[in-house]
Amino acid sequence: MKKTIYIPLFIFLILITSCESYLDKAPQSDIEENDAFRNFISFQGFVEEMYNCITDYNKVGAWNAYLFADETLYNNPYAFDLGNYWAQDRPFMGRTADTGFNPKNKRVWPLCWYGIRKANLGLSKLDLLTDATQEEKDLIKGQCLFFRGWFHFELMRYWGGLPYIDKYLSSADDLKLPRLSYRETALKAAQDFEAAAELLPLDWDQTVVGKRTLGDNRQRINKIHALGYLGKDLLYAASPMMNEESTGHNSYDAELCKQAADAFGKAIDLCDKTGVYKLQSWNNWTDNFWVWSPSNTKNSGGTEVIMNPTVYDRGRVRWSTVCGTLPTQFGGGYAGVEVPAHNFVKNYAMANGLPIGDPESGYNPNDPWAGREPRFYSDIIVDGDQMVVSAAGGNNRFAQLYNGGFHRATTGGSISGYYYKRFSPIGCNPWDKGWNNFQAYVPYLRLADVYLMYAEAVLQGYGSAASSSTVLSLTAESAVNRIRNRAQLPNLVSKYTATKEAFMGEIIRERAVELAYEAHRFCDLRRWNLNGEIEYREKTAIDFDRGIDGKPINLQERIIITRVVEKKHNWLPLPLSNTNLYPEFPQNPGW
Repeated sequence: MKKTIYIPLFIFLILITSCESYLDKAPQSDIEENDAFRNFISFQGFVEEMYNCITDYNKVGAWNAYLFADETLYNNPYAFDLGNYWAQDRPFMGRTADTGFNPKNKRVWPLCWYGIRKANLGLSKLDLLTDATQEEKDLIKGQCLFFRGWFHFELMRYWGGLPYIDKYLSSADDLKLPRLSYRETALKAAQDFEAAAELLPLDWDQTVVGKRTLGDNRQRINKIHALGYLGKDLLYAASPMMNEESTGHNSYDAELCKQAADAFGKAIDLCDKTGVYKLQSWNNWTDNFWVWSPSNTKNSGGTEVIMNPTVYDRGRVRWSTVCGTLPTQFGGGYAGVEVPAHNFVKNYAMANGLPIGDPESGYNPNDPWAGREPRFYSDIIVDGDQMVVSAAGGNNRFAQLYNGGFHRATTGGSISGYYYKRFSPIGCNPWDKGWNNFQAYVPYLRLADVYLMYAEAVLQGYGSAASSSTVLSLTAESAVNRIRNRAQLPNLVSKYTATKEAFMGEIIRERAVELAYEAHRFCDLRRWNLNGEIEYREKTAIDFDRGIDGKPINLQERIIITRVVEKKHNWLPLPLSNTNLYPEFPQNPGW
């Protein structure tokens, strides 16, 4: 009875499908436009499609296609490692805004523009929402405002400043809108996030509306989403690469950092006071990423994940198993395998909390996997580790990652000397068959990320690890220590908090470890203007033999590839078909 009509329209220089009216009339129907937007249930049905515009970075294309920095290696070089950012169909480019229930088909560029248009259409129809309470009106408006800001943020963090579309445009409007600077675009998004935060609840379960779907509101956008992305949007705009694009200065914008710190501070304070989100304990830290879920009744995320990709269920095919992690991928029979790069593994500290490069850390380069911090053992599979429980696993039961070992020499073996398991626990393989009762999602935003961004914003806004925001007394140092303490590590020692530079170095390393393989690293290195530094470009393996006592001997680090990074790689190239339409929408520099 109800269908969406997709109308081709060049808008903002892209050909997208647009929804002129969400519930267009079928030939036999006499539904009026007023009926479609008159009450909350119908209007919320319109809003729900925006949730389907969220790209699941891991599952798009049914392959890990989102780790573009220094975290991983593959048997063949990634196109991004070779500097070929045109090869961006997964997860970025596509001509179709697929809002269906299969995450393999979703692409960032078309879906974000589609989502922006849909948000603006919703905002333009608010006057028709007459059969609704004030709470219902606020929830509809808040979600539309959030998504309008969020879709713009998703676009600009990869492609830079863009037109900010803050009204519903028809074919009669002037569509030749100029690109704004990154700062200008971000400040407009910040206005939408801030307005959304005023309208949205902390917990939908505590609203009158939410009680109708009690227990099923976890994915709905709330106040913490809005505050978290308000802070993230401002911090990105303040970061050196974005600030350089906007002002020419390769440095942080201190005032924007202070605003970001206040947004994060409000979010943390609300979480502390209400418990709406809280850090997972170390014993169940992995609930952030995966859970054993018989009959697909439980999703990953626990108490800490604020925003996950949209989970599709309720009788539909549930696309949940993360592709491309080990031992799942190896067990899946693939000829190539994505594995941790040795250079990245070196970010994991020792159990005493000191980085391995610290002369007091106790790190032994001849026994490099001994005495490391707990997240190392939770994330990384090293030689000799068990990978399969069942005896049917044969040679796959225990990792043979030494030179000539089964998992280095065989098809689908590790090119680096490691596997990783953040999103694939032991048992998730064809021999133990755990993947039949397994759910995993790569989070968009979790509370640990908010703490670390708060610390960065405070440091760069106020100048020291001992500083705090104007809305929260938590210091930058204490925010980082909360994350370290949860991971069974002691507080940072004074030499890493004494100077701005030393503390920032630990924030960079802590973000690498705590947020490993979660689609943050590529954006982090770029926004810090570190993506082109040689230490982040060289991706290495660890070669070694296995001694008679099972310990590694004859260890040698070997460069596999040096990523090609030039100034133009700050931003992804825009589709040529869009940049050739009119001069006010130019291609990104160098492309």
